Amino acid sequence: MRLGFIAEEVAVGFRRNLTMTVAVIVTIAASLSLFGAGLLVRAQVSTMKDYWYDKVEVSIYLCSDTSDTPSCSGGAVTPAQRTQISDDLKAMSPLVQQVFYESQKQAYQRFIKQFKNSAIVQNVSPDALPESFRVKLSNPEKYDVIASAFTGRAGVEQVQDQRRLLDKFFKLLNGLQTIALAIAVAMLLVTVLLVVNTMRVAAHSRRREIGIMRLVGASNWYVRLPFVAEAAISAAIGAGIATGVLAALKHFGVDKRLAPEYQFTSFIGWDAVWSIVPLVFLVGVGISVLAAAATLRRHLRV
Repeated sequence: MRLGFIAEEVAVGFRRNLTMTVAVIVTIAASLSLFGAGLLVRAQVSTMKDYWYDKVEVSIYLCSDTSDTPSCSGGAVTPAQRTQISDDLKAMSPLVQQVFYESQKQAYQRFIKQFKNSAIVQNVSPDALPESFRVKLSNPEKYDVIASAFTGRAGVEQVQDQRRLLDKFFKLLNGLQTIALAIAVAMLLVTVLLVVNTMRVAAHSRRREIGIMRLVGASNWYVRLPFVAEAAISAAIGAGIATGVLAALKHFGVDKRLAPEYQFTSFIGWDAVWSIVPLVFLVGVGISVLAAAATLRRHLRV
């Protein structure tokens, strides 16, 4: 009987405040969609970091005849210097996983292939690109070990960490993620205010029933439960809509659009979406229930 009464009260609440209930559901769906999208962006940034940081290399550019750095004051790198640098890199295992030597000719061929449709190729000669060692590290974060060992060394023009170039790109993505989460938080606050207002209207319209229930000895939670259940159901429906939006973003935005066009990087899988869905439901239902319960406290006095 208690469950039947609560279900009947919830249905009455939906009928009496249909417009505001729909507004709550739509607002919750929008805010949770933004919240989930922000979490998906964070997961995508993390996925791309793992993918690219695993591939980045440290490039050790050797002196050429045109180098003007102090370490190249002796002219182009000598065969003895080149051999010594190679031996020293191999001796730094297991930090150094792989060492690949690229001659000026190979560097020029790679440059032509990379910029084959650009006019810049006509202005670059084979001797303009330096020879180099490309070094794959077991831990890219220990770039400083390589930098301190080879920067300023005779025969070495420059030591460059590709990870630092990627950091600028990831900082941009992190900034976009922060903006998305900030908008989501603002929308969640709007949702709380809307839930609070809806519960006030609902409690006011049923103040006589609340008074009778309190006079016959109904507990505080028994009086609150229909209203809290109404807020929870509205939030669950909104979270369900938000889940559909996130699934659509993954299917149409990532799988159908981004992944085929940008095959040079990796994208999040469905496991990332399904790991975020429970959090979306928890946040949506949680803030709605808490807002409703807190709002109804002053309406329990007879």
